[in-house]
Amino acid sequence: MLQETTAAAGGTNAADAMKNMGFGHLIQEMTAHPSEFAVSWIVLITLVIMSALSWYWTVINFIKNVRLKGQAERVTGAFWDTANAQDAIRLMEEQPRNEPFSKIALDAAQAAAHHQRSEGSKLAESLNRSEFVDRSLRQAVTRESSKLQAGMTVLATVGATAPFVGLLGTVWGIYGALIKIGATGQASIDAVAGPVGEALIMTALGLFVAIPAVLAYNFFNRTNSSTNAKFDTFAHDLHDFFATGSRVR
Repeated sequence: MLQETTAAAGGTNAADAMKNMGFGHLIQEMTAHPSEFAVSWIVLITLVIMSALSWYWTVINFIKNVRLKGQAERVTGAFWDTANAQDAIRLMEEQPRNEPFSKIALDAAQAAAHHQRSEGSKLAESLNRSEFVDRSLRQAVTRESSKLQAGMTVLATVGATAPFVGLLGTVWGIYGALIKIGATGQASIDAVAGPVGEALIMTALGLFVAIPAVLAYNFFNRTNSSTNAKFDTFAHDLHDFFATGSRVR
């Protein structure tokens, strides 16, 4: 009878211990004793901010890449299908301000026009038409390529540091649990499971924040490389067109 009672008590303690290992209990303890969980609060808030920034740039870059994918063929195709250069330039000027392919074409057209107006000057003597247009195109491609990197540093930073931020919360939580055990002299499952479980939650949160950031970074890094290749191809064709007067196919 005594063994049954002890077993029942052990089962009850184990059940209570499992209830104390959840995220809800962690928030309850952090709210009830904010001074004791100051580091946990800092870690949790940091992870929330990192997650928000990561998802913000993930959504922004996803929308941007979807838009660029649709614009690439439309804008470049419209430029080459236009009957003459003047109409093509006017068409590029009508594109949205954040559309990169039209801005590259406009920079090349402006460079060619500026060099033509400078015939006989020191500019024309120091740089021929091909070199001047090429320099302008390089600057335009570099500018538009740098815009694709927006948010990439944030995603890389979150993916690399979030697990360690969560680990800091775990280490601090286990340290606090050990101090509590030493002060009370209780090392039963119901006394240990709660603090240790709460500490391990921080590691899980760190991984939950980091994994989407790493996946997003790798995805956008690959799509940005593809977009940069399209920039280069379009720029080469533009250079041939504005330097020689015709597109080399």
